[in-house]
Amino acid sequence: MYQHIGLFRLHRHFFLAGFLLLCLFFLWNNSPAQVAAPDSVSIEARTDSLSSFLPDSLLSDTLTLQADTLFPDTLAMDSAASGKPAGSNDSDEMLSAPVKYKAKDSIRFEVATRKVYLYEDADIKYEDISLKSSLVDINFSDNTVFAEGKLDTLGKLLGTPVFEEGGQVFESETMRYNFKSKKGIIQKVITEDGQGYLHGNRIKKMPNDDVNIKIGKYTTCNHKHPHYEFRFQKAKVIPGKKIVTGPAYLVIADVPTPLYIPFGIFPNKTGQRSGIIIPSYGESANRGFFFENGGYYWAINDRMDLTMTGDIYTRGSWALEPEFRYRKRYKYNGTLRLAYAFNRIGEEGASNFQEDKGFSIYWSHRQDAKARPNSSFSASVNISSNSFNKYNPVSTNNYLSNTFQSSVAYQTNFDQKFFLTLNSSYTQNTLDRSVRLTLPQLNFNTNTFYPFKKKNREGKEKWYERVSVKYSMNAQNTINTYDTLLFDQDFAKRMKNGMKHDIPISSSIKVLKYFNLSNSVRYTERWYSSTIRKYWVDESIIGEDTTAGYVQKDTVYGFSANRDFSYTASLNTRIYGMFSLLKGPIKAIRLVHNPSLSFTYHPDFADPFWGAYYKYRTDEEGTEDYYSIYEDGIYGGPPEGVMGRVSFSLSNNLEMKVRSRKDTVTGTKKIKLIENFTLSMSYDMAKDSLNLSPLSMSGRTTLFKNLQITYRSSWDPYILDSAGTRNLNKFEWDVNHRLFRLENTSWNVGLNFRLSSKDFKKKDNKEAKPKDKMPGKPKNASQAEIDQIELYPERYVDWSIPWNLNVRYSLGYTATHRYPNYVHEKESNLVQTLSFSGDFSVTPKWKVTFRSGYDFENNELTYTSINIIRDLHCWEMSFNWIPMGFRKQWNFQINVKSSILQDLKLTKKKDWRDF
Repeated sequence: MYQHIGLFRLHRHFFLAGFLLLCLFFLWNNSPAQVAAPDSVSIEARTDSLSSFLPDSLLSDTLTLQADTLFPDTLAMDSAASGKPAGSNDSDEMLSAPVKYKAKDSIRFEVATRKVYLYEDADIKYEDISLKSSLVDINFSDNTVFAEGKLDTLGKLLGTPVFEEGGQVFESETMRYNFKSKKGIIQKVITEDGQGYLHGNRIKKMPNDDVNIKIGKYTTCNHKHPHYEFRFQKAKVIPGKKIVTGPAYLVIADVPTPLYIPFGIFPNKTGQRSGIIIPSYGESANRGFFFENGGYYWAINDRMDLTMTGDIYTRGSWALEPEFRYRKRYKYNGTLRLAYAFNRIGEEGASNFQEDKGFSIYWSHRQDAKARPNSSFSASVNISSNSFNKYNPVSTNNYLSNTFQSSVAYQTNFDQKFFLTLNSSYTQNTLDRSVRLTLPQLNFNTNTFYPFKKKNREGKEKWYERVSVKYSMNAQNTINTYDTLLFDQDFAKRMKNGMKHDIPISSSIKVLKYFNLSNSVRYTERWYSSTIRKYWVDESIIGEDTTAGYVQKDTVYGFSANRDFSYTASLNTRIYGMFSLLKGPIKAIRLVHNPSLSFTYHPDFADPFWGAYYKYRTDEEGTEDYYSIYEDGIYGGPPEGVMGRVSFSLSNNLEMKVRSRKDTVTGTKKIKLIENFTLSMSYDMAKDSLNLSPLSMSGRTTLFKNLQITYRSSWDPYILDSAGTRNLNKFEWDVNHRLFRLENTSWNVGLNFRLSSKDFKKKDNKEAKPKDKMPGKPKNASQAEIDQIELYPERYVDWSIPWNLNVRYSLGYTATHRYPNYVHEKESNLVQTLSFSGDFSVTPKWKVTFRSGYDFENNELTYTSINIIRDLHCWEMSFNWIPMGFRKQWNFQINVKSSILQDLKLTKKKDWRDF
């Protein structure tokens, strides 16, 4: 939220400090003394009288408390000196809570002068108030308290007063306060207020709670001697309202700057506040002088705010970006950001002149999980025009991306048994300007339930009790088009919609102890609001004795439903094989086989017996062919042809155990050689020829925890005809004396490597010198020390510079084999991508980050950026450089870290639009 510079309220702290120290006046009559630890004295006061003292029965006029000294019991003494009976309760003379105070050395009382002295680490606590100081002097004669530090043997001031109340801390050299007149003087005070610090040489608190400051400064640097500050001669703090200063100027590293203001008025109110956002300014070679990111912040209330910013350029470009944020604690939060930009690049009439209009819509909404446990609403919308992120990118990721996805979803459930999801999505590609809009998409699912299972079953479970039923429904309305045609007059007609119902019924039983037999029946029904019809239309070509034509497709609107079903049975098991090795580092090799045999059947739903799902049409040669009236439906239609397919698959896993010194329990570790290698093939009994399907092979494994390898290939057992198609019912073995013919293959190698200095960190060397030893030869080093440095530099220099490196490499290889006219043709494709990023810290204050990649097709680096950051304590310096490409630019900036002074910065840059 937007903030202004705030100070502190000293009036309450002065009053509470004086009131706290006033309690020391009461300890003579009614306070029981407590013996503290041997090195300190601690006293707790509960009910004290303003005018009562200890009886003057001492030979000396002073009293010093040591660790073995106790007060007499004065609880039975009355308040005769004050003229009030014992037990009276005057609110002006009573404390509302216990007061605890202690001193490390001693507490001394001077009865004659009515003074109390606390020595060495004096600590006084009252409710949430705490005062600590090396020396505290309380004078009850003039109602004042004085606290200060003390000088050590080297002349350094130690134990200066520290006052703390409600989380706020005040440090000063001396503190004096009169709790009767409510006036106070503090010398050289430092206090923290929000993100800033206020320094004052002399501060005076007035009876009306105003605070006057003489010779002060304000800064966000937490050093006692700050790196920069705003200096002023005098200022006045009106608590809860404002702060008024006289002339003020900026000082950096004790060097005054010409940044001067005649006076300053700053609000001193808590909470969020509205205000002007100061823009950044500069000059662009192609767009002229500019003001960027300037505007107004409106703090509407505690739950929402609005930020209105914009850009303006002297050559006509401008942009407007309102951002609305809202939050309700424990309920929801979100951000809505809109943007519209008009860009003019170059001079009108010049060859490089460009004009562009663009917009962007961003909405993010998140619901707290505790708000509604049974339902949730979320939104992630990111829509922009085709060129907006080219000229006005919000981030580097937006500039590099060309596909943006948006979704709005609502989810709920009923008794954790029925689940409903309502979703809307939008996907756009800024390269080809294609879009896909789904509005809406509805999903309804139920938990799996067992209709025949008994609630109170006795004995062994029956097979029919394992029968499970589930229901799911999916409905959607979608359109695939281009952004220029999205909302034209035929928008509604081009949308596709439908609803799909799916009911699977399944059960499983054990066969021969080691085999699992599963049976399932699946019923599917689809609903559409339209179907298609196809016709052949003849067209005679004038002047020629030929006839041409085309297939006309018509849409028939009206409700239509189709249904299909299928039956599947599967049998699977798991086989283990173990090979133990007695010698060598490899202890054992384990091979796991997962064979599976399944059978799937469904009838021919193109048969009119099941419904008029297919129609006949005449093609250009006069022959009849049939088509599905649901082929354009989003869920398709019932399948044609009878299927009686028997499928077989075999999955394999290969692992080995090797010796490991890190595992102290088993002494071994497991390494996966092949995570999965699967062979699958099927035989369709319903076909009259070409019953076998191609053999499919696929595998994957991970090597060295970072290298992923995947493989896939297809092998055909049948020969091809002269056209290179699979129409001949002859095996490769019969003609070419080989079992299979390779159709295609693909390999993919992915490397995702993360390295850091921690991975190479060595154990601490006890002989190594401290890290603060600088490289090089000391001025007064002996020859023996110089020889040691040259022989063992690692002992004197810290070479462990923190660094991180992320490398992502992908190699994809695909090959397709064709045989036109029985001539082997191989078409292969090799795709490589490489990207890397990282950072390293030359020193704790210097950090370099980088990001780049390599384009193997064009043999050049991809998007590259280099950032250099220097931590200057309360300041920071940054240099961003994109050396090549469309986004070529550089930006140098020095700024204050604190967000409340974010406009105190120096920027020099050359934008990519200026090259």
